Amino acid sequence: MSKRFGLVAMLLAVVLVAACGTEQTPQARPWHDGRIFLATGNTTGVYYQLGGGYADIISRHLSGYEARAEPTGASGENITRLVEGDMEIAFSLADTAADATAGRGAFSGRPQPVRALARVYSNYTHVVVRVDAQITGLAMLRGKRVSTGSPKSGTDVIAGRLLTAAGLDPDRDVRRARLSLPETVARMRAGTLDAMFFSGGLPTPGIADLLNGARDQFALLPVADLIEPLSATHGSVYTTAELPRKTYDTPAGTPTVTVANVILVSADMPDQLAYDLTRLLFTYQADLAAAHPEARNFDRQSAATTDPIPLHPGAARYYQGG
Repeated sequence: MSKRFGLVAMLLAVVLVAACGTEQTPQARPWHDGRIFLATGNTTGVYYQLGGGYADIISRHLSGYEARAEPTGASGENITRLVEGDMEIAFSLADTAADATAGRGAFSGRPQPVRALARVYSNYTHVVVRVDAQITGLAMLRGKRVSTGSPKSGTDVIAGRLLTAAGLDPDRDVRRARLSLPETVARMRAGTLDAMFFSGGLPTPGIADLLNGARDQFALLPVADLIEPLSATHGSVYTTAELPRKTYDTPAGTPTVTVANVILVSADMPDQLAYDLTRLLFTYQADLAAAHPEARNFDRQSAATTDPIPLHPGAARYYQGG
């Protein structure tokens, strides 16, 4: 009997130990239950295509996690949803992200607790005008019907700043519409808009569809000449580059304003997860490039240069080779 009692006691102890281990397993559960949502942008933009590719890579190569790309109004909305916990990863233009971390602009007085995983590629400002409107400079948009992009998007921000640099009040001197890229393209085709702005990678599918579908009706407008007043007000976050002729098969290249893109996460993301997400960007860069060719422009050497947006410590460890 004593042996039997001893065996029962030993089995009970094993069960109790196992039970204790079961109680502790929630601590090992993936962050946010393994669900990662990526805030991207309009469905015909580059963010959405890259976001879909990145989500697929995360789901296939990061054990315990499933990811999904969500269409959004882009930068401003993405940051808000990231901070609110509705999204785990967000694409953003660097100028909007810089405003968010500093608590200025649309985030006035409310610095946002976001961190960067990487600086990735540059967005080119596309200003498309109707040829029959005979617009040869931004100042000629006075009184015209103009889409400045989705509300709170990075496009909306830079469009307003460019119009101001051209001497126009964005809300009084133009007939401003804040529309998504698909809506904007549809209205340009319908003839109910005279001009549109979009900040995106190359090529931006929606812009390509518009220009290729009616090549004699629309033209890209050069805006690089506004870099000096733009930089005087907003600092060195903006640069210039030529939008190559071959991108949309235009008669010539188009000098324009560019701004970097960043991939953001919340400040409270675990360091190891941030490290792994950053590692995936470069380990599977070829797969991302299959989703959109802009991924070829991701450069590990410059990816950590996200200032003034703080780099997440986990991402920093990746770049340091840790």
